[in-house]
Amino acid sequence: MAKQFGKVLVPGGSGYVGSMLVPRLLDQGYEVVVVDIPYFGNGHLPLDNPKLTFIAGDIRDSGTLAQALSGVDAVIQLACISNDASFELDEKLSTTINLDAFEPLVVQAKSAGVRRFIYCSSSSVYGVSDALDVTEDHPLVPLTLYNKYKGMCEPRLFRHMSDDFTCVAIRPATVCGYAPRCRLDLSVNILTNHAVNKGVITVFGGAQKRPNLHIEDMCAVYKLMLEAPAHLIQGEIFNAGYQNYTIMEIARFVKKIVEAEFPEKGEIGIEVTPSEDDRSYHINSDKIFQTLGFKPRHSIEDAVRSLCAAFRDGKLPRSFDDDRYYNVRTMRAIGAA
Repeated sequence: MAKQFGKVLVPGGSGYVGSMLVPRLLDQGYEVVVVDIPYFGNGHLPLDNPKLTFIAGDIRDSGTLAQALSGVDAVIQLACISNDASFELDEKLSTTINLDAFEPLVVQAKSAGVRRFIYCSSSSVYGVSDALDVTEDHPLVPLTLYNKYKGMCEPRLFRHMSDDFTCVAIRPATVCGYAPRCRLDLSVNILTNHAVNKGVITVFGGAQKRPNLHIEDMCAVYKLMLEAPAHLIQGEIFNAGYQNYTIMEIARFVKKIVEAEFPEKGEIGIEVTPSEDDRSYHINSDKIFQTLGFKPRHSIEDAVRSLCAAFRDGKLPRSFDDDRYYNVRTMRAIGAA
C-alpha cells in the first residue's frame, strides 16, 4: 500500500505506544507532530530529528490544537488517561481528557483540513464475555469508566466522517513488549518483571482470558491505517489482537522463557492471589486480515524476550520502585490535573 500523507499528528505520542510508533513513522518518511502533556517525559523521543515537532500541551486546549494541526494530513489519536486503573485518580481528569475533549478534537481536525482520523479505542470495551470469538459487532459491556468512554467515543467520531474525512477505530488487545517509554503495569510486562526481578510470578486470578498484541504489531496496524484505501476503512471498527490466553497461561510462558534467558536464576515460581479485575474476553481479529491482509508477526514470547533483553542491558532500572513505569503511580505522584 502506498504512502498517502505527509504530516501526521499523534496526540499522546510520548506514551508507551507513541514512543515506538513515532520513530517508526519518522523512519518511513512522515513528518510527525506530537502534542502531549509529558507526564513521563519526552527524552525517549528522537527530539533532534528535524521532521519531529513536539508540542508540550493539552488536547483540552483549542489553541494548542490549532498549532498542532497546522498542515496536518492525518491524526492518530492515542491521547488518553490510559488503562482501567487510571480511574483511581481524579475522575474529572479522565472524563475531561478521555471523553469531553475527544469530539472537539475531531471537529477541529476536520475543520483544519485533516483527511484521515485514526482512533485508538480498546478491546476492553467488551468487558466480560463467554463468547468463543468476540467480533466487532459484539455488544459492549464496559466494566469501568475507561472502557465505557472508549466505546462512547467511537460513534462521536463516525458522525463526522465524510467523503474527504476518513474515520476508523481500532480496538487493540493488551499491548506488550519493550518500548523506549516502557510500561510495567500491563499483563505480560508485569509478569515478566516479577519473573526476572523477584524470581516469583504473582498471578492475580489467573482464569481471565486476555488478548495480547506485541507493540511492534500495534505500530504496524497504525501504519496500515495510514496507507489503506479510504473505502476499505471508512466508518469501520477493527479488532487488533493476536494470541488469546488466560493470565495463568501467560505466566507459564513467561516462566519458561525467563528460566531459559536467565538460567542463573534457577526455577521461577508462580503464586496465585485473588483479583478484583474480572475482565475476560477472547477477541477475534479476522476482519482486519480479511479486509486489509494484516497478520501479526510477533508473539507473546517475542515480547517477553524483548523485556528480558532490556532488563539485561540495564534499560529498565529500579523496575518496581520507579514510578515512571506505572501510569497511575506517576500521575498521582505529580498531581496530574
